[in-house]
Amino acid sequence: MSVFKTGIRAEAGGRRGSLASLPARVLPAATGTVLLIVGTLDSAHAQPESALSSLLPLALVDSDFLYDGKPKAELFELGRNLFFDPILSGNRNISCGTCHDPARGTSDGVALSIGEGGTGFGDKRGTADGVTERIPRNAQALWNIGAKEYRSMFHDGRVEPDPLATFDSGFWSPAREHLPAGLDNLLAAQAMFPVLSATEMAGQKGENPIATAIAEDRVTDAWNLLAARLAGQSQYRDLFNAAFPDENKITMVQAANALAAFQSLAFRSDQSAFDHFIAGDHTALSHAARNGADLFYGKAGCASCHSGALLTDHDFHAIAVPQIGPGKGHGGDTSYWRASGFGLHTEDEGRYHVTFEMDDLFAFRTPSLRNVSLTGPWGHDGVFNDLEAMVRHHLDSVASLEVFDANDVLLPPLGRIIEQAGDGSELNFLPVNPERRPAFDLRDRWVHGADELRNRIANANTLAPVQLEKPELAELMAFLDSLTDPTANDRSALIPQIVPSGLEPQPTPLEPDG
Repeated sequence: MSVFKTGIRAEAGGRRGSLASLPARVLPAATGTVLLIVGTLDSAHAQPESALSSLLPLALVDSDFLYDGKPKAELFELGRNLFFDPILSGNRNISCGTCHDPARGTSDGVALSIGEGGTGFGDKRGTADGVTERIPRNAQALWNIGAKEYRSMFHDGRVEPDPLATFDSGFWSPAREHLPAGLDNLLAAQAMFPVLSATEMAGQKGENPIATAIAEDRVTDAWNLLAARLAGQSQYRDLFNAAFPDENKITMVQAANALAAFQSLAFRSDQSAFDHFIAGDHTALSHAARNGADLFYGKAGCASCHSGALLTDHDFHAIAVPQIGPGKGHGGDTSYWRASGFGLHTEDEGRYHVTFEMDDLFAFRTPSLRNVSLTGPWGHDGVFNDLEAMVRHHLDSVASLEVFDANDVLLPPLGRIIEQAGDGSELNFLPVNPERRPAFDLRDRWVHGADELRNRIANANTLAPVQLEKPELAELMAFLDSLTDPTANDRSALIPQIVPSGLEPQPTPLEPDG
């Protein structure tokens, strides 16, 4: 059995906490690994003398973030316009901000989003031109996404640095050798991919040249078409020239670098009560939250995965979260197809489809808990509408999976569904026949309702049960509330009133008077 030590940044004069003070929550029998946390404390940061103090992270500082917390203003402004401008979507009808709304915790407040082809925002978003499916995973919150410590992107970590320099880009990704060089950082690399998703931003083959290029595996052509679209706008030419004065051609790599610069500053969040506490204000946490912190770093074992300043180990764990929605087309089961005539595979096997290592089956990246009270619904597919229910799931994940009622998940209704249909040599997407619609709708809850598929998720679980009394759970929830930065409640002021394309910014900006 291997033992890995993962820890909080060591500083000169720091002191080391006791390994015995944290329980190992990962099951050795399932994984062969026990994760232990080693904490250190900078002597310059005075903390309460307790077992907790030696396990707390250091407060976040500028140097913890990309661009050392100060991206160039011109780069930020270009990224800001691109983030909220639908110009980066194939059909010019959705922006990054549609599903990462600064007024909705930088997510969209729903379990599974309606992407390209939808209209409206948040839980009021519906179908307009028609969609082929829901987006299979929850729109991740972006708080502190520009921190340098991130070592992968997306729920399954499919975009990550390439230490062996296998590809010119410097990153492992689904695009492999096609991902271009010149991307400044991991966050910029991530920004290259939502525009390639048919359900998120690109649209369907035949609807626009970008979507067609993607469907034909011409991803470089798709990126170049988007860059040409930006270059055709005079205001964007001015913004790119200001941000990249030494380059004479607009590229998608530049756009991705600008998007990273914007997100790294716009979604930085380090003014919570917890931040003040770890910076030395011993009165910042309420009595209940202080007790909850003791549980978080102690008996409850939360910090075995939610460690460090961002409260994540950036690793991947299978914790038996129920699956809803269309899945990612993983697995070998064809029962939904045989019952409905739609699709073929409905499972989402998580990190396994990046590494193909059995230990990664149904494992998903540990999310940061920064502003966690604002970022629901929770889980990689947003199955938990209530944060306490998500916490309770962690206390006995397999039992929670077995009693979970998928009908309780709030999913925006899909009013208009389209499917691929051939007409001679032409490819069309036509509305689903109303008589077949009930069969289509079965996919939202198919995996959870199938004993064999649900048992696969249960059998992959690596999270050991923990018992907490009701008052302890309340204290733990109080600690999680202390992670909310009051400035994060609504950052709608980030949305520009107009964007260079002339399209309507998404989401809708504030009224001009604020």
